[in-house]
Amino acid sequence: MLKGVNLQSITFGNGCFWCLEAELQRIKGVTKITSGYAGGTVSNPTYEQVSTGTTGHAEVVQAEFDADIISLDDMLRIFWTTHNPTTLNRAGNDTGPQYRSIILYANDEQRVAAEKTKAQQQANWDDPIITQIVPLDHFWPAEADEQNYYNRHPESAYCAFVINPKLQKLKMGLKSLLKLKEEYQS
Repeated sequence: MLKGVNLQSITFGNGCFWCLEAELQRIKGVTKITSGYAGGTVSNPTYEQVSTGTTGHAEVVQAEFDADIISLDDMLRIFWTTHNPTTLNRAGNDTGPQYRSIILYANDEQRVAAEKTKAQQQANWDDPIITQIVPLDHFWPAEADEQNYYNRHPESAYCAFVINPKLQKLKMGLKSLLKLKEEYQS
């Protein structure tokens, strides 16, 4: 670990990992994002396998962040803000258990923080929050062509019509809460 850098990581999913990856890459203090799969029963799953909805895995991102710049609570606040945590196995047009809302904690501090922020966020929703909060058993990185998708394919229809609006919402909704990276691109 570098001197003066308080690196931590957390794993969560709230729909397609391409969206969450693009959102978190624009947050000051986030140092690394890896898209992948967790929460299922198949070892070393592929995108095609997870896409069937039969492996038990969710599409997730593992976010490394400098806790001296952005706190765990703020990372969780971003997670809650960037999706509807009351819909089961659905994020926008993406449906299936692989798109479920899930926080996979690595330690007791993360579990407590996730449960606390979930209880706080419930006041913002009429329906119950159904987000799973479970221990991280194993994280499987996604294939190379699934990593950094938005930055590599900004012209794709999915990026233009799904990810861009989410980035605009993030930019507007969190501007007062968190400092976005200087190079934030809409």
